[in-house]
Amino acid sequence: MTEPVRFLAVSGSLRKASFNSALIRAAIELAPAGIEIEVADIGALPHYDDDVNATGFPEPVARFRDQCAKADAFLMATPEYNYSIPGVLKNAIDWASRPPSQPFAGKVLGIVGATPYAGGTVRAQVHLRQIAVFLDLHVVNKPEVLVRQAKDAFDGQGKLTDETTRKLLAQLLDAMARFTRKLEG
Repeated sequence: MTEPVRFLAVSGSLRKASFNSALIRAAIELAPAGIEIEVADIGALPHYDDDVNATGFPEPVARFRDQCAKADAFLMATPEYNYSIPGVLKNAIDWASRPPSQPFAGKVLGIVGATPYAGGTVRAQVHLRQIAVFLDLHVVNKPEVLVRQAKDAFDGQGKLTDETTRKLLAQLLDAMARFTRKLEG
């Protein structure tokens, strides 16, 4: 039997009722056989500070970096703040990418995003793709999962109810797993 593909899911929103965290929960629900999804909690990460880094990684950072190192692929759900990714997501990426080892290189990244507005997080997703270039992540380009008017896509309990988005999310997970297996040979 083939080993499962291990995804690390990261929500760029810390809000309890976050649509982006709800997308992560939907991904867990929709994940096809052969995919295991672990969720990272980036809320406890301190602000990146190279002076702190010079003394060693704080425990929450070490835990997150370990999760990243063990992952075969990443699913990042990003809201859009001021046409970009939120600082908490950038902070997590900055901590994880510091030497001596960079746990992103050569791995697959799937990007999703939800917003209550009409833009569907497209600008934030473009910025995350730019960051992925430097990190040597392989971004899955299609399908794009850009949830606009998110309040209409989720029910009052945060369950993704929009069937088109559910199908796209399932297709993205499948594409990520296939790409990861291809890269691993």
